[in-house]
Amino acid sequence: MFGVIMFDSKDYQYKVSASGRINIIGEHVDYCGGKVFPAAISLKNNVYVRPNGTDKINISWTTLKDKVTLDINKLGEYKSLKYGNYQAGSAYVLQQAGFKITGCDMVHDCTVPFGSGLSSSAAIEVSTIAALLQLSGEKLSKPEIAKLAQKAESEYAGVNCGIMDQYASACGKLHHAMVLDCKTLECEYVPINLNNYSLVIANCNKPHNLVESKYNERRSETETALQILKQRFDMTCLADLSINDFEEGKLLLSGKIKDRAEHVVYECTRVNSAKEAMISGDLKKLGELLNMSHASLKNLYEVTGKELDVLQEAEVSHDYCLGARMIGAGFGGCTIAIVESSKIDSFKKSVAERYENIIGYKPSFYDAFIDDGITVKELS
Repeated sequence: MFGVIMFDSKDYQYKVSASGRINIIGEHVDYCGGKVFPAAISLKNNVYVRPNGTDKINISWTTLKDKVTLDINKLGEYKSLKYGNYQAGSAYVLQQAGFKITGCDMVHDCTVPFGSGLSSSAAIEVSTIAALLQLSGEKLSKPEIAKLAQKAESEYAGVNCGIMDQYASACGKLHHAMVLDCKTLECEYVPINLNNYSLVIANCNKPHNLVESKYNERRSETETALQILKQRFDMTCLADLSINDFEEGKLLLSGKIKDRAEHVVYECTRVNSAKEAMISGDLKKLGELLNMSHASLKNLYEVTGKELDVLQEAEVSHDYCLGARMIGAGFGGCTIAIVESSKIDSFKKSVAERYENIIGYKPSFYDAFIDDGITVKELS
């Protein structure tokens, strides 16, 4: 446990956890109905929870001195909270879906770095919903929890996100990535098979905020492209479009709208190729796909920025790195890189030095493994 506030976990009834996530490939396509290739990681939001016999939810954190109390009868009124709005939104959508909300005390211990692009918000939402369900004794499947968590983020927190982050946070599986069809929610688990290589997560340490960034603007641009292309093609989302159809129909588009759609269509194809490369153990091909994804996110989708580009360039310049790319929404946050396991220390040193020389401060590296999503442990 990390943070500034200590507490005794034995005083609580349950520890309910949900994971942060990485996305191997398939960025900014989840809200376009595409397939993505995420995995849950061992960085988590842990909720220590106990019933308190009142109509209040008392929230505290291990990393903050703040405390927040939510009135169960007024859960729709906390959108403007600086801290606690994700928890309030999660409780609110669960209540609106017809589930009982039990008054409780909950301590949030989050090891997913905030603003990192590793989906701390999804981990908070998913773990909060799962904890409230655990207390009430009501049941909901992990995919259904993910859908409610997405609703909390989009309708309560104001981030018009896709389903990937919440689904990975809830439904992750130890040592497996998942190929998730965001249109149908069909999910295929794929063993992570990297042989003598590892995934290294690095943070450029430029904070980002999805509501204040251009995330919602990018989504709007893809929706504009979809409406234009639907005039020629029978499609319900951009991911329905093949590369051949896009190349035929792209004359209908222009400027940034064409660029955004081109990224989505080609990124969807890269997801399928990456799945095949992972299954066959073709790590060189997988690395090349990561590099292609980053280039597309930089040049066509324009969500990287100087910090992420310098970090990715420093990573791929290392002799024992097969490929790297930004993950998450962009505008700051993290990259993942495929690095020979025995060379990770030299990789980190080299990347940190090169990055600091250009940007002026160091990146951070996170030690994490591919882990399960929601877990529940009874404490008392």
